[in-house]
Amino acid sequence: MNNNHNSHYQNQRNSHQGRPQRETVQESIPIGQRIPLTIKRLGINGEGIGYFKHTICFVKGALPDEVVTATVTEIHPRYMIAKLHTIRQKSPNRVEPRDPFADEVGGFELEHLSYPAQLEFKQDVVRQALEKYRPSGYKYYKLLPTIGMDNPYEYRNKAQFQVRVLDGKVAAGLYKENSHDLVDLPTCSVQHPLIMKVMRRVVELLEAYQVPIYDEEHGSGIVKTIVVRVAVATNEVQLVFITNSTKLPHKRDLITELQKRFPEIVSYMQNVNKGKTSLVWGDDTTLLAGKTFIQDKLEDLTFNLSARAFYQLNPYQTAKLYDEARKALELSPNDNLVDAYSGVGTIGLSLAAQAKEVRGMDIIPESIEDANENAKLNGITNAKYQVGKAEEVLPQWMAEGFHPDALVVDPPRTGLDDVLIQTILTSKPERFVYISCNPSTLAQDLAQLTKTYIVDYIQSIDMFPQTARCEAVVKFTRRH
Repeated sequence: MNNNHNSHYQNQRNSHQGRPQRETVQESIPIGQRIPLTIKRLGINGEGIGYFKHTICFVKGALPDEVVTATVTEIHPRYMIAKLHTIRQKSPNRVEPRDPFADEVGGFELEHLSYPAQLEFKQDVVRQALEKYRPSGYKYYKLLPTIGMDNPYEYRNKAQFQVRVLDGKVAAGLYKENSHDLVDLPTCSVQHPLIMKVMRRVVELLEAYQVPIYDEEHGSGIVKTIVVRVAVATNEVQLVFITNSTKLPHKRDLITELQKRFPEIVSYMQNVNKGKTSLVWGDDTTLLAGKTFIQDKLEDLTFNLSARAFYQLNPYQTAKLYDEARKALELSPNDNLVDAYSGVGTIGLSLAAQAKEVRGMDIIPESIEDANENAKLNGITNAKYQVGKAEEVLPQWMAEGFHPDALVVDPPRTGLDDVLIQTILTSKPERFVYISCNPSTLAQDLAQLTKTYIVDYIQSIDMFPQTARCEAVVKFTRRH
């Protein structure tokens, strides 16, 4: 969850140009005032948007077509933020969230919205982003209905929970939004059930053996974060203790107890991340017991996943996502394919049978090690992966005489690097597919990419039900 919410609201406010704005709203509305609002639509973070005295107002938890009263909590020159007080007229799409903490922590922004309405919202988020950045021809883009899940719960294959002491007891969960106040999560409807069973047993054992828990304020204690990942196809589990020091008291006892209860845990790891830092992971990861990876299957391929390797969090939708990428790329047997931001090679390796050669890159060395290992594991001889930034590695390959006929990019939320965009516009691969996890940066990138490419369609896919996040696959045709 992004803590820099003001810039998000500012961005959204900018995308609502055209409404008269009242510059001096703060003069007439005091903080704490209750205001009536009719909610018009959802913003990019899933919050309700209404207007009061011609000023845009964001209300978390409010839904389109609802009439609400809200308490003003923040006033900015051109927008306001308010807290939902009462709902005077309810949306027919409002449902009861399964998780009691859904309005406290990030990752559950839409749990109060019916699932069909969530899917419509995700298509609309793409539309909103296009309207804001206005890439060439955006009004005519074909936006396909969002591909959803039959069961939009229990899909996450990984939990990264902070561990702290709350009211004298060990707690593991997520921070309240925009804070470092931990909310203990004894249950979590979007996590794979086995993950939560392992997580809660770990919490009990840390308590029972009185293992020192990290104290953020004093920088003392040891256990900071627990990471549990399950390979859904094989049921193998990896458990990582992220610690403030190389010491982990009672590690033998913890492992022995867990082995009795969970034969599924085949990999016990420790990652050391000392001191105060906003990063969850440190650089040193060591094996405590079992093997260093777990093994998952995706379609007919097998993947080894080490502790820090990037892997899609929703395996059920990942197969659909890659199927959409495959359809959009329309590879032919003579194509050289580049898999940029490759992670452990899942996309490129799933396409290798259709291409002449696959080359991929990623900045995380463990991911590249896994990607090359995964190629070997699956008997794929026409794929190789290299550590490095896409914007540096691709020009280097081209200088050596390698020309990409096809390109698939799956960048982080920040979108494509400018240098990479220029490289794409220079190399002009015939076939090009962009997998995006952030419609805003996608639309921004499209403003440049559409100089050389026409957008055939954008297919939104719901990889994260109950959240405001949306993935999309863009199929391009090169302009001739």
